[in-house]
Amino acid sequence: MPYPIRRLGESLITLFLVSVVVFAGVRALPGDTATALAGEEPTPEAIAQIRESYGLNDNIVVQYLRYVRHAATGDLGVSSRTGLPVLDSVMEALPVTLELSALALLLAVVVGVGAGVVAAVRRGRPEEWLVNAVALLGLSVPAFWLGIVLVLAFAIAVPVFAASGFVPFGVDPMENLRHMVLPVIVLGSGLAAVVMRQTRAAMLGSLSADYVRTARAKGLSRRQVIVGHALRNSLVTVVTVLGLQLGHLISGAVVTEQIFVLPGFGKLTIDAVFSRDYAMVQGVVLFTSTAYILVNLLVDLAYSVIDPRIRLGGAQ
Repeated sequence: MPYPIRRLGESLITLFLVSVVVFAGVRALPGDTATALAGEEPTPEAIAQIRESYGLNDNIVVQYLRYVRHAATGDLGVSSRTGLPVLDSVMEALPVTLELSALALLLAVVVGVGAGVVAAVRRGRPEEWLVNAVALLGLSVPAFWLGIVLVLAFAIAVPVFAASGFVPFGVDPMENLRHMVLPVIVLGSGLAAVVMRQTRAAMLGSLSADYVRTARAKGLSRRQVIVGHALRNSLVTVVTVLGLQLGHLISGAVVTEQIFVLPGFGKLTIDAVFSRDYAMVQGVVLFTSTAYILVNLLVDLAYSVIDPRIRLGGAQ
């Protein structure tokens, strides 16, 4: 079976398992769903009416099949907190989290790959020691502490950037960047440190390989050897790390959005958990898990583009 089809099948199985875990996990939360939806001081009649309206009296298997059927058509339910469709709330928060994650990923790739190449090429020199020290700092500093320090330094002491809030890019691009710079640094710094260390390790292995020595013997320039040969073959490792770190990026976005009061997935999830908005929690988690599975599928399929020598079909 061709590798892309096999990976697609594995992704669909994973998505099915995720839907089961999400469905069961939400219903395992303490308290009764109908009581939570009925509000304060509910009457037994109101609770019974809600259970009937939402199909909570049905068998758990019937409830799951109905949930899957609705989710497949984009119906993720209605929020008990706002009364709005869950999908509408998700799509409203999606651009914020998507922009934050994309900019943080861009920062991590540019800084991490660049610093990793410098550390490998300048091995044993002050440049490598400086890069390693900064990377260790990025891995060690908690995101919430870094966020508070950046706000105190660059939003209060020197008011260059905004401390909180969000302005859509289409409304005012400059104000959007002014609000996003600090959150992007907080979210991207840890990932940049991971990318740097993995790039450095992969580059050190490539620079000592036979094909690099052959390229040097042919008289290729230093830039051609480093970028065209060593770095290109190291990118497989970098892409793998980025795919695996996507979960960290999503979870880190929750903390970052809380620190800077960004109306993204993080704030949406926290508000839903505290208000016991089960439909919203279920919808956000399912949507995020689907995105994570899709990105990992694309990462796996990208290997053949980065390095054509990889036989994705498994043939030797």
